Order: sequence, then C-alpha cells, then structure tokens
Amino acid sequence: EAIERERREAILAVTIPERPGSFRQFCSVIGDRNITEFNYRYADPDQAHVFVGVQIQEAGEARRLIRELRASGYPTLDMTDNEMAKLHIRHLVGGRAPQAADEILYRFAFPERPGALLHFLNKMGGAWNISLFHYRNHGADFGRVLVGIQVPPRDKRPFQKFLDQLGYEYAEETSNPAYHLFLS
Repeated sequence: EAIERERREAILAVTIPERPGSFRQFCSVIGDRNITEFNYRYADPDQAHVFVGVQIQEAGEARRLIRELRASGYPTLDMTDNEMAKLHIRHLVGGRAPQAADEILYRFAFPERPGALLHFLNKMGGAWNISLFHYRNHGADFGRVLVGIQVPPRDKRPFQKFLDQLGYEYAEETSNPAYHLFLS
C-alpha cells in the first residue's frame, strides 16, 4: 500500500518568499490538486523552504507541476524518490524559531476536501505571517493542522474575529510545554 501511495504522491521541496500572502500565492499555483502534506517552519527572513506532498494521478503530472512551480518563480526539488526525505526530513522540518516575533500557536481541524487550506488562507488574508505549518493527510474526515502565526498584541481582536469567522474547530497551544521546549 505504501508503494501505491508513493506513486500517487509527489514529494517536493519548494522555496517561496518569506512574507505574508506568499503561502496563498504558492497554493494558487498548486491549484485544485490535493495537498497531502505540508511542513514548514520560519527560519530565514527572506525565503521559506516548504516540504509539500501533492496527490497526482500519474508521473507526468508531477513533472508538469514542477515546471509550473519553477515557471512561477519557485525553485523546486523533486523529493519523491529521496528515501531520507520521506522517512526522516518530513518529520524534522521545524525547530525553534526565537526570531518569529509575536508567534501564537493553534491546532485546527480542517475538513478533508480540496480548497480547505485555500479557504483558511483567503480568510486570513495577508494580515499576519504564518511562521509554522504542519499537516499530513491521514485519511480522516478532518485534517489535524498545527499553525504558528505572528500576531502582534494590537491585532488580538482582529485575529479572534478571523478565528470566529473561519468555521473550523481550533484550540490555542501557545502555552503548551512541548511548544516551548521544541518550537518557540
């Protein structure tokens, strides 16, 4: 089953600009393809390296997607056949990011349907920077997503309004000791 899954999933390392809204622009290039995995952690003020899995129907689709991403200005590496990336790196993307000022951490339940991520990003707009994003499709009705967002104290009220209007279940994890030990 794992071999069949690998043939239907392209694993890519993509570099995108580190600024609010760039994640949304990247997802628009992915289009209506199903994102099966997304791992990212803020590490550099200029560029973000994202580890992304995308559902594909056949190998040619992966090559087309890579061409589309590169044509849109996103340096892209195909990691589909990289055993270290698939077995280890996907779990190690992240680490501490003390330079991610005003970061708050939330768990979300995203409906497992195409467009759920884009809905989240469109509702959020370009107001805040995403400094951490971790998602892996596990075949359930809802995807468990962990998101770090840089929200200055003056934006707490507009951020709460965003949460209320989003329509997804959520829980704040900013005070979780695991976050403080390994990610903040």
